[in-house]
Amino acid sequence: MLRDCAPCVVAVSGGVDSLTLAALAHRTLGHEAYMVHAVSAAVPTAATARVRALAAHEGWQLEVLGAGEFDDPRYLANPADRCYFCKSHLYDALAGARPGQLVSGTNTDDLDDYRPGLDAARERGVRHPFVEAGVSKAGLRAIARALGLGDIADLPAAPCLASRVETGLPIQAPALGFVDAAETLVRDTLGAHTVRCRLRRSGVVIELDPGGLAALDAGHRSALTTALTTLAREHGVRGDVAFAAYARGSAFLRP
Repeated sequence: MLRDCAPCVVAVSGGVDSLTLAALAHRTLGHEAYMVHAVSAAVPTAATARVRALAAHEGWQLEVLGAGEFDDPRYLANPADRCYFCKSHLYDALAGARPGQLVSGTNTDDLDDYRPGLDAARERGVRHPFVEAGVSKAGLRAIARALGLGDIADLPAAPCLASRVETGLPIQAPALGFVDAAETLVRDTLGAHTVRCRLRRSGVVIELDPGGLAALDAGHRSALTTALTTLAREHGVRGDVAFAAYARGSAFLRP
């Protein structure tokens, strides 16, 4: 799957897909695998910490850099194809960091969704080893378990924080800081596996998985609403706080 990619540069976001690919690349190619993690306000702090921890444990060659998407007004405008501009900056930054074949953790399940970032990857010759090998998300998680990656194999999906902002609303770094802090607060309070803090024209909507909704009794709802309202104000985010069932990609509005 990877030997004909050597030397390779792995885009590591901190999710199960890219971390599994990075571990596989390192164990297969050794020093010919180089990992790059891009940081910005759109990347959860927990993701960066996870990348650094696994890199230290596994002995990866790792570079952490900024991709520069927040300098692009096209990205900040948050159009339906925002991901195209984000991935364009990401892959250009990776290509400048180290010579080698760019590879991503994209799997076959990703091909069934609207992913303009894949266009940016195609234009830059990025390869997707899991897609080439016909590996789905479930298969990828099985590989992670076989590699002994422990809790990483069971990580919930973790798209970038910008995906929480309703299409057409501008992307602002302080607001994404609120999203990151809010999701951490709610997850820690309720023990929910999946939490999304959506920023909509109507206000802030906290989406929860069934376990989180079951834990959201009147006391938790009141305390969290107060805490989240204060946290939002501190980050310049306005609007009432509401709670709802998790709906995948619900902030995305198709043109």
